Amino acid sequence: MSHRRLRTLRALSSAVLLAANLFTLPAAAAQAGVTRTDLQRRDLSSPGREAVQVRVDLAPGVAFGRHTHPGEEIIYVLTGAIEYDVEGNPPVTLKAGDVLFIPAGTVHAAKNVGAEAASELATYTVAKDKPLLTLAQ
Repeated sequence: MSHRRLRTLRALSSAVLLAANLFTLPAAAAQAGVTRTDLQRRDLSSPGREAVQVRVDLAPGVAFGRHTHPGEEIIYVLTGAIEYDVEGNPPVTLKAGDVLFIPAGTVHAAKNVGAEAASELATYTVAKDKPLLTLAQ
């Protein structure tokens, strides 16, 4: 196979995987008052793993329900005050500049507890063949 065809095949494969991942996000990921902006998605040196960075904006009083991820989530609060309810821990409220680590598969939820919009930078290190987000029951 020529180098050009191989590059084209790789690009198409990446696009298909990205589209599949986006379409497998639950409808709740697009709920009113929550905006998720994909910033980047890159393969990691570990086969079958990728890093995904997403900016999540929450309107005042809006909560994002209980869910899990197929890998670790590292949160950096950009603005506002967000309460995180991580299974097995008491709820914690973080403000701009605070960070939080959520282990793979851990059920958690977030709520904007401030009077203004709140934003976080979420970085995931996840398995490529699984949905990025799964709602908990």
